[in-house]
Amino acid sequence: MLPSHFVIIRAVKLLLLLISTAVVFVGARLSAQNLTPVEAKIVQTIDADRQQPVELLRQLVEINSGTKNLEGVREVGKVLMPQLEALEFKVRWVAMDEVQRAGTLVAEHPCAEPGKCGKRVLLIGHMDTVFEKDSPFQHFQMIDDHNASGPGTDDMKGGLVVMLTALKALKAAGALGRADIKVVLSGDEEAAGHPLELARREMIEAAKNSDAGLEFEATARVNGVYYGSTSRRGSITWRVETTGRTGHSSGVFGSEMGYGAIYELTRILDNFRTQLPEQYLTYNAGLILGGTTARVNAQETGGDATGKPNIISPTAIAIGDLRCISNEQAQRVEGKMRAIVAQHLTKTDAKIDFYEAYPAQSPTPGNRALLKFLNRVNQSLGQPDMPELDPLRRGAGDSAFIAQYIPTLAGVGSSGSGDHSAAEKIDLTSIPINSKRAALLIYRLGQLPSTGKLTDQVN
Repeated sequence: MLPSHFVIIRAVKLLLLLISTAVVFVGARLSAQNLTPVEAKIVQTIDADRQQPVELLRQLVEINSGTKNLEGVREVGKVLMPQLEALEFKVRWVAMDEVQRAGTLVAEHPCAEPGKCGKRVLLIGHMDTVFEKDSPFQHFQMIDDHNASGPGTDDMKGGLVVMLTALKALKAAGALGRADIKVVLSGDEEAAGHPLELARREMIEAAKNSDAGLEFEATARVNGVYYGSTSRRGSITWRVETTGRTGHSSGVFGSEMGYGAIYELTRILDNFRTQLPEQYLTYNAGLILGGTTARVNAQETGGDATGKPNIISPTAIAIGDLRCISNEQAQRVEGKMRAIVAQHLTKTDAKIDFYEAYPAQSPTPGNRALLKFLNRVNQSLGQPDMPELDPLRRGAGDSAFIAQYIPTLAGVGSSGSGDHSAAEKIDLTSIPINSKRAALLIYRLGQLPSTGKLTDQVN
């Protein structure tokens, strides 16, 4: 027979176990009370199979789909297309030979009863990665039970898996019957083909015929907190070229020879540094060449220059990028940069060009209404609200092309770290939670009236 104090300890432990079990049960019941039977089925379907999404991710990551590996990108498309066809999407591949890229995958699930399907939802993403065929980073690898590494695991093959997992759960719950959903996946987000209007033609056309957009790049997570992205800054490449008189260095700064091209370029860049700063604006100089000769290669990733210490430089070139929160900010800053470039040092000249522009996605009321709607989903799932992400934490992306037409959230895919590096990894536990968020958000958007503004219906 156990001593009395052991009996008491055992009784206390049992009581604590019963209390904790009751708390979990009550919490689950409270969460479930906010889910309809269809929504509960969606959640149960995702929770029931955690392994299949990981296997699909492994299959996608093992295919090298660097942007310039056109066949690799197409192979990813060949994996995704039958997955979407099995969900009764009408799927087609749009070649992008004109912009020297692999192509765009378009899948449509039209409303079976037009006018009775609520909001039309557009899902976008990309199939390519930054890791080309010559990269040493090529394979999927489990790190532990909850994490895996590999090229594109988080950016954004994990997002493709989240999207498909959400759609499969909607299908299993019978929630696709009256859904109007389009999927557009680009093959060149990491190195867009030009002109952009052609490379993003299908995406833009789909946005014009949709009511809300979700981009399945990585869901931001900082210190364990998930964030919603209502905005992201645009990206513009700029190039400054300066010229000056050349001759013996003993004449530099004088009225006859002037300052030379390198000093003129230095003046311009330093004035950018001191005169341009404002909120959400960054402008980086990524490549500089100057001297007696200076030449940039065709990819603008390097070049060559010649010169001597005793020769005044006649030519110099700088290439960089400009990132802004709105198209208005971009236009205003471009004007300031042009004005700075025009203030030449003695006997020098300069010009600036802007090109390869990715538009900005501003934090519009529609985008914020969509995040508010997503947070209602979080509440139903017993998850905390997702705060609005600082746009300085995201780069440019395809969501900006559709956000010009419809309320859009950027980044509703998987979560991980180390994107664009050999340290890229995915938190596999983020797949089910973000799949549930996406599935319920898509479903609930389809339950809203098809007419009327999202901002009015959510607020």
